[in-house]
Order: sequence, then structure tokens, then C-alpha cells
Amino acid sequence: MSKKILFIYNANSDTGSKMLDFAHKIMSPATYNCALCSLTFGAFIEKKKWKTFRKTLLAKGYILSFLHKDEFQKSYKSKFGHAFTYPIILVETEYDLEVLLSTERLNAMEAVEDLVGEIHGLVRGMH
Repeated sequence: MSKKILFIYNANSDTGSKMLDFAHKIMSPATYNCALCSLTFGAFIEKKKWKTFRKTLLAKGYILSFLHKDEFQKSYKSKFGHAFTYPIILVETEYDLEVLLSTERLNAMEAVEDLVGEIHGLVRGMH
């Protein structure tokens, strides 16, 4: 199985969207609609536990790609034609994209430790 993992945020990459997302995270974090972003980033910076885990994955040879949903759709829609909900974490194989963690699963997580533990368990099985 491929070692390329795609992390797709439920946000667009344009400046206006980024500014609105930032304001939403600060003013009403409980209603922010991107669990992946909330789990991995605080209000201003990447969470330390996530950053350490991400570096561990890179050191083990995983290729990590972090995309906003508009970037993902532009790069992958014509290649694979899938319709996904966001946020989502996918694994790119030679022929397809497979869901590593679904939107529902990400939305159910409460802390970065939940995300790290789940990904850690799943990537062990990818070898």
C-alpha cells in the first residue's frame, strides 16, 4: 500500500476564506466546521503533539499532503472522480484513493491525542 497520506481540510484556500475561518475559530470554536483543523491547530499555531507526530510520520517515509478542499478538488477530481465530504484523510494508492479517516470519525474526535492514536494504529497496518 502507498505511503502517501492526504489530509483535506473543510476550508478553501483563498485569502477571504482563510480570514473568515480564522475569525470563526477564535469567536466560536465549538461551531467551527473543520475538525481536522481544530484537532491539529490552535488559534495561531500547529499543536505541538500533532507537529511531533507529523514529523515522526515523515521520518518513517510517509509522504504527507495537506490540502484545502478546493485544492484537492482541483488536483484529484479529474483523476479519481470521487465525491468526498470534508474534512477527510485519504491514502493514495496506485489506482485509487482510500479513506483512512472519514469525516464522521474526525468530527467525533475531541482531542489531538484521539487523532494521533487513530492514525498511528492505522498506519501500522499499512505496511
